Amino acid sequence: MTRLGDLERAVMDVLWDVVPGTSDGVTVREVADALEGRELAYTTVMTVLDRLAGKGMVQREREGRAWRYRPAASREAHIAQLMLDALDLGGSRDAALVRFARSVTGTEAEVLRAALGSEAGLTGPASTGGPDPELTDRVDGPTGRRPAGEAAER
Repeated sequence: MTRLGDLERAVMDVLWDVVPGTSDGVTVREVADALEGRELAYTTVMTVLDRLAGKGMVQREREGRAWRYRPAASREAHIAQLMLDALDLGGSRDAALVRFARSVTGTEAEVLRAALGSEAGLTGPASTGGPDPELTDRVDGPTGRRPAGEAAER
C-alpha cells in the first residue's frame, strides 16, 4: 500500500469524516471547502483526488460534468493494511507482533482479545450478544490479507 503525503492524507481525512458509507460522495469543491485554512486552488484538490483515484484510495462517479468522490475503504481498513504492510518490512513477524502486543494499553489489549475471540468463534464476556460490528472487518487476500479498497465480507 502506498503511503499518503500530507495533502493526500488531509483529503482522505475529509472523505472519511464527511462521506458516510451510504453517501454518493462529494465533489472537488466540497472537499476544497472542507480544507478551509489551507487556501488550496480548486485544481490542486482536483489533482490530488485524481491521483488518489489512480492509487485506488477513492472511488469516483460522474455527475454531469463533475466527479463525486468517496473513500474506497474505511479509515480503519486503511490503517489495518498499513500495519500489515509494516509487518512485511522484514525480520520476524512474530517478534514484531509480540512487541506490539506488549506496547498497547490495557484497553487496547481488551479490544484485541475481543476481536481475536470473535474471529475464533469463542464465546465469553467479550463476545456475548454477538461480535462488535466495529471488530468484524476482515483483512484477507492472497497472503492472508485483503487489499484496502476491497469490501469486507459480512
